[in-house]
Amino acid sequence: MLPIRGVYEVVLRVKDLERAESFYVGTLGLTVGLRDERRRMIFLRAGGEAGMVVLREDKASWPAQHFAFTVTQADLAPAAAALRAAGVACEGPVRHAWMPATSLYFSDPDGHDLELCAPG
Repeated sequence: MLPIRGVYEVVLRVKDLERAESFYVGTLGLTVGLRDERRRMIFLRAGGEAGMVVLREDKASWPAQHFAFTVTQADLAPAAAALRAAGVACEGPVRHAWMPATSLYFSDPDGHDLELCAPG
């Protein structure tokens, strides 16, 4: 077995880099770590040093993806209110007994399925 301890970076294709940056930085609160204009990519910090979401502009057709951000139980209700206030439709919170965790689901401007997941 490999000593994998988690996921550090996820690359997400987006149609419009500036629109995606506005959502991930302005709405979700991620911070810019690095811009690579040559490759049309922005490296965003998700949770400080915990990991990154990389937005890569790609005008081609591709399927929507899904991934989840980790939050605390106490963060779910305020996050849902903030997303709804920003005009983002949300589903949940949804309790998953098998994990156990509680999740809030929503989509980004490119149709990627996102989740805020509170383990425990």
